[in-house]
Amino acid sequence: MPGFFKRILYPISLGMFLGFAGWQSTVYGAPATTLEEDEQISIITKLTGALLSNNHYRQQKLDDNQSSKVFDEYFKLLDPAKLYFTAPDIAGFEKYRYYLDDLTRAGNADFAFEVYDLLLKRMTEYQEFAEQELTNGFDFTLDETIEIDRQNAKPFANAEEQREFWRKKLKNDVLYFRLLKRAMESETPEDAAEADRKAIQALWDKQTPEEKILKRLRDIHNEMSQKDKMEILGFYLTAMALTYGPHSSYFSPREEEDFSIDMSLSLYGIGATLTSDDGYTKVVEIVPGGPAALEGTLKAEDRIIAVSQQDEAPVDVIDMSVSKVVKLIRGPENTKVTLTVLSGSKGRNAIPENITITRGKVELKESEASGSIRAIPMPDGQEHKIGVINLNRFYMDFEAAFRGDKNYKSCTRDVKRILEDFKKEGVDGVIVDMRLNGGGSLQEAISLSGLFITSGPVVQVRNSERKVKVERDPDDAIVYDGPLMVLTSKLTSSAAEIFTGAIKDYQRGIVVGDSRTYGKGTVLDVTQLDRLLGHLRQSFPAGSLKYETAIYYRINGESTQQLGIKPDIQLPSFTEFMEVGELYNENHLPWDSIAAVPHDNYDSRLAKEVKILDEKSRERRQNDSNFQKYQAKVDLFKSLKERKVISLNEETRFKEYQQEKELDKENDALNGTAAGEQDNKKKQDDWVMEESVRIMSDFIDLKAGEDAA
Repeated sequence: MPGFFKRILYPISLGMFLGFAGWQSTVYGAPATTLEEDEQISIITKLTGALLSNNHYRQQKLDDNQSSKVFDEYFKLLDPAKLYFTAPDIAGFEKYRYYLDDLTRAGNADFAFEVYDLLLKRMTEYQEFAEQELTNGFDFTLDETIEIDRQNAKPFANAEEQREFWRKKLKNDVLYFRLLKRAMESETPEDAAEADRKAIQALWDKQTPEEKILKRLRDIHNEMSQKDKMEILGFYLTAMALTYGPHSSYFSPREEEDFSIDMSLSLYGIGATLTSDDGYTKVVEIVPGGPAALEGTLKAEDRIIAVSQQDEAPVDVIDMSVSKVVKLIRGPENTKVTLTVLSGSKGRNAIPENITITRGKVELKESEASGSIRAIPMPDGQEHKIGVINLNRFYMDFEAAFRGDKNYKSCTRDVKRILEDFKKEGVDGVIVDMRLNGGGSLQEAISLSGLFITSGPVVQVRNSERKVKVERDPDDAIVYDGPLMVLTSKLTSSAAEIFTGAIKDYQRGIVVGDSRTYGKGTVLDVTQLDRLLGHLRQSFPAGSLKYETAIYYRINGESTQQLGIKPDIQLPSFTEFMEVGELYNENHLPWDSIAAVPHDNYDSRLAKEVKILDEKSRERRQNDSNFQKYQAKVDLFKSLKERKVISLNEETRFKEYQQEKELDKENDALNGTAAGEQDNKKKQDDWVMEESVRIMSDFIDLKAGEDAA
């Protein structure tokens, strides 16, 4: 463990500093002095550029090509929805495009501040434009449309084109609130508790849509205009880091301080991972065991457009920074927060919905591995017992392990206990459900793999020097040796992909799920720049840098990076059509392969078995009316996700909302999910698990037939 911390804190050699052009003569060896802010900025800029070019896994020098990428990335980071900067604006800075590498080595960050000044100017213009347009009002009977997904859009050609989009965007923002009000007024006590509905509606009526939008624009402008030079530098250095990898970033001293304060206060959240998406705050993942997971309504891909505290008017959060939205969502334990969201399952045309969640902390007990047994009846009157293990993260109590506690908490120990209970109950097969597993401890991924295999290699790790280390399971014992399935989705990530890859490479079991897993195969290090300043005889808050330093590879030599793990059998699912995965992250490290390492093969017949199981599953799904209804909902979700343009006609939008709501009710009725049947609803909604259990039952039969032969 001490070696681990040393690697985190000192991943760079002193020789790198001494070899940095012009560094030794101007900084190193000088007596410690109190530096002005601009001098500190110069050192941080030089240091960050040197760290990234020398220590990042890419081993990409900061040259003219990289400079051009930094140029584009900075505009993208400051203006992700391409709302403020026009093509002529960007062209005005072209003199910097191939010069930022030289400026970084010289410690010059003038480009960052000049671009930021223009951003503030454009934000002021947008606010003034909004005040005028919102006063004039909008005609919602016109058949206008707006391009809501501007991720791949080009910058506006001129100011006229920009202002036309500004007008449509403001119109759409107002329309969201008008549609929400109509939706709330159309609800009945059957849809929501009457008292709660009226209370929420009363909060929304405290301000007009126009007042909410203007307040939001003023708040955003005030927040951005109050950033100090170190924070602005942080944006620029993060843009530089992102050109090396999507998980790289710089944290300014203020961000580090805010994080420490947040961690020390009695503040609680809802248990959701959030990101920025075209001006919206999007839910990436619901943390198992957290308040949002227990409430059950908020889902991945939902976009948050407003946040309201208990008994307070909602705050419009469109175009607001994720960090600011997080601060609004967090608060004292057991207090309520209401999120107004655009449902991800309804696509870009969604009507806002209100979700009220009681704040709390993520209870580890709720996110621990859990097991259950499903009994599947057979034609001969017998039944197959199938053990299902839900594992949503690879957890381990590092502190307890570090201090020598022999009973430290770990997912491997919990799963081992569950498997032993399964054996006592006489289960015929085991499914490990990792559809929501976002990773965690590498050590736990290795030890968990060891429960299903004897000793052997589990994963390979190649560092920035291209040296490969093979991580092995040292334990000869095997806890469970029967039929095994790993259930995955596009949300299955990192350590969960290592485990899945090992099971697949050993041919120890079958993998069922989406077309691929997430594809997160990188190792991250965090360097605290303050600790490196001692080499320069300086001491001041300098922030920290996070960046990719190594890549995981399966024992068959293939990386888990970018492409993830392909299943043996693919099933239709909602997550299949979500825009999640390393493939969607710009500047991600590419997939590649290295030499395989020798390993055992547990089932030479598995390829033939998978083909039979896949054919049986397809035939069963074709003849299952309930599964066809599930497939129809998946297809609808896919079509809604593909919409890039939405109507600005109020009646058109509300009619589509009513049609989709009615379709949802019909589907629920057809699936037997009327009031009072919530347990059955939960079961019917998870058709992927239902079909996986049937596949496992077929797998058990195949194995029994082969053994008998």
